[in-house]
Amino acid sequence: MDNYKLGFKVSVITIIINVVLSAIKIFAGIIGKSNAMLADGVHTLSDVLTTFVVLLGLKVSSKEADENHPYGHEKYEPIFAKLLSILLLLTGVYIGYESVKVLISGNIKTPGLIALVAALVSIVSKEAMYWYTVKTAKKIKSLALEADAWHHRSDVLSSIGTFVGVLGARMGVKVLDPIAGIVVSIFVVKVGVELYLKATRELVDEAADDETIEKIKSLISSVKGVEEIKDLKTRVFGNKIFVDIEIAVNGSISVKEGHDIAEEVHDIIENSIESVKHCMVHVEPKKTQD
Repeated sequence: MDNYKLGFKVSVITIIINVVLSAIKIFAGIIGKSNAMLADGVHTLSDVLTTFVVLLGLKVSSKEADENHPYGHEKYEPIFAKLLSILLLLTGVYIGYESVKVLISGNIKTPGLIALVAALVSIVSKEAMYWYTVKTAKKIKSLALEADAWHHRSDVLSSIGTFVGVLGARMGVKVLDPIAGIVVSIFVVKVGVELYLKATRELVDEAADDETIEKIKSLISSVKGVEEIKDLKTRVFGNKIFVDIEIAVNGSISVKEGHDIAEEVHDIIENSIESVKHCMVHVEPKKTQD
């Protein structure tokens, strides 16, 4: 199954679960007279929107290179991931705002047992969705899908806060409800900021991580005929890596022999490192000492 189909399958499953969960939580919030649960239900509903954005991002970024996009469409994915991170930020701010508003007004009602049960159901369901989504995101190296996974995790935090607030309110400490909401909102905003910065780094041609660079150097050095690595540049392009290499070979060998060495370097890197989309190898004769 290709990356898009895997991502699509995960996204459709999470959309269905989120629609059911949000309906349960909003119903429980209204019937159980819980502002926290109502806000939590709206938060889950926002996950449906973000997952649709993920689907769009996966669809566009999986397109093959064309005349206008000769390097491919991978950079569209961090753009969509940025949109998701902004939605995550706004969700966190909204939860915090609503909690502060309730805290200031002092109009805190004692919620019903149904709100407590709904919070427990949400915690278990959303944590399972987080692990299911993040596992697939890492497998297909999808930043947008990873952002969506963290949106599920933010719902877990939100539901934990809701559970604590509802439980506290039912035990007579009503103020715990809005306070828990504020704490949860801070966590959600933090995740949103981190994802935004991560997506930004993928849009500015940042170099690959040190582990990948060391692996590339090791592979180049393993090729017979390579005398020296004169230059090595990498740039992250969405979830792929472009590599530019300059190697030195014995100056007395033929052009064909030099070409064969360069081709072997090219092939071993592209075949050994899955995230490398393209490798360019330039050959120079090794300078000899006079």
